[in-house]
Amino acid sequence: MTCGGESRRKLLGERGSASVAVIGLLAALLITGVAAIGACALLGEKQRVSAAADAAALAAADSASGRVTGIPCDRAQRAALLNGVRLATCRIDGSVALVSAQSDVGGIPITVWARAGPPPAAETPPGVTEGD
Repeated sequence: MTCGGESRRKLLGERGSASVAVIGLLAALLITGVAAIGACALLGEKQRVSAAADAAALAAADSASGRVTGIPCDRAQRAALLNGVRLATCRIDGSVALVSAQSDVGGIPITVWARAGPPPAAETPPGVTEGD
C-alpha cells in the first residue's frame, strides 16, 4: 500500500510547468509591446509627413496663384526638404497644387497626398437663387 506515492510522482513530473507558462506569457506581452511601439512610430511619422505635404502644397499653391514669386514645384520641393521629407509628386492645375510627400520608417515607405488652392466651385442647390 502506498500512501500518496503515485500522486507525489505525478506532481514531481509537473514541476516547473508554471514557470514555462509565465515565460510564454511574458514573451507574448513583449511581442505585443514591441508591435505597439512600432505602430506608434509609424503613426507619428505619418502625421509628420502629412504636415510636410500640407506645407509643400500650400507653398506651391501660393506660388501658382502669384502671391509669392517662384516656380510652384520648386517652392514645394523646398518646403518638403525643410520638413525632412521627399517631394514625390507635384502637379499644378491653375492655382491648385496637388503634391505627395514620402518618408521611410524602418524600411516601410509612407506616402501622403495634399491639395491646396481655392475651394472647388460650389453648385447652387436646386430651389435656391443667388443672393438668398
